[in-house]
Amino acid sequence: MQLIRMMGVCTGIALLACGGTVRAQAYPSKPVRVVVVFAPGGATDIVGRLVYAKVGEQLNQQFIIDNRAGASGTIGATIAARSPPDGYTVMVYSTTLIASAHLYKKLPYDALKDFTGITPVARLVLILGVHPSLPVRSIKELITLAKARPNDVAYATAGVGALQHLATTLFANMAGIRLTHVPYKGGGPAGVALAGGETQMMLTPISELLPHLKSGRLRPIAVSTTQRYAMYPNLPTIGETVKGYEFTSWMGTFAPAGTPRAIVEKLNAELKKAVADPGVAGNLTAQALDPMHMGVDEFATLLKSEYKKYGDIVKASGITLPQ
Repeated sequence: MQLIRMMGVCTGIALLACGGTVRAQAYPSKPVRVVVVFAPGGATDIVGRLVYAKVGEQLNQQFIIDNRAGASGTIGATIAARSPPDGYTVMVYSTTLIASAHLYKKLPYDALKDFTGITPVARLVLILGVHPSLPVRSIKELITLAKARPNDVAYATAGVGALQHLATTLFANMAGIRLTHVPYKGGGPAGVALAGGETQMMLTPISELLPHLKSGRLRPIAVSTTQRYAMYPNLPTIGETVKGYEFTSWMGTFAPAGTPRAIVEKLNAELKKAVADPGVAGNLTAQALDPMHMGVDEFATLLKSEYKKYGDIVKASGITLPQ
């Protein structure tokens, strides 16, 4: 009798395991919503559309982009966190997801507990671009001008607390200057506003300014990496003038917490193939978005370390937000 009960337990466990495998094999059986937390045209949107178009092609299913911009990504993240954990809602967000946890006292979700990281898909290098009307051609000249005219130079960002806000505030604090912050509802609109002369500068992922840089509507000043960047080999780093400055980021994709591990692993594998595809990788690289991939557990470890890192950055930046 005891043997029969043990056999029953083992059979049940096997059926549960098989059930998870079958669900993963059948997934996706209907279109998947991809919540992009910033407006069309920004780096988040570009990455989300590129990689999930390829994943949809690989799986012969639609992955539909749903832009939900506002509040530096927290509106879209709230929607994703509250979605059923069945694999049919995923999210594309940057390290701002982690930074916001330190910027806001209260959020409708927990950045670490309410999401399962699938994988980062691109590394972002930032560039400092200025409108031609601003009479500076180097970081040194920008600092000199800003010190002579405190708060006269306005910079654009994707929103209060967004990546650009953190990066620029940290730069301003380290350089000892005061700038005026002008937030927009995404990097794309912020870049357009800068090119139109509404603001004078922007420190943002290269992809968001690339069309305006190529057209000559904006002037590149410096990059945010510790070493000079291959796309702009003659452009200095900010750190060459402001010692110790460095700021890069990544774009990642997430599922609501509780999404079956088998589905998360399947998406991870498909995203790995997508970013390795020559067409996708070439398109990302052409826009200064370095293809990136990690295993699910490796990404979880990164998220925990980034949580501490961005806590330190937010503290050093001195940014305070209305709660």
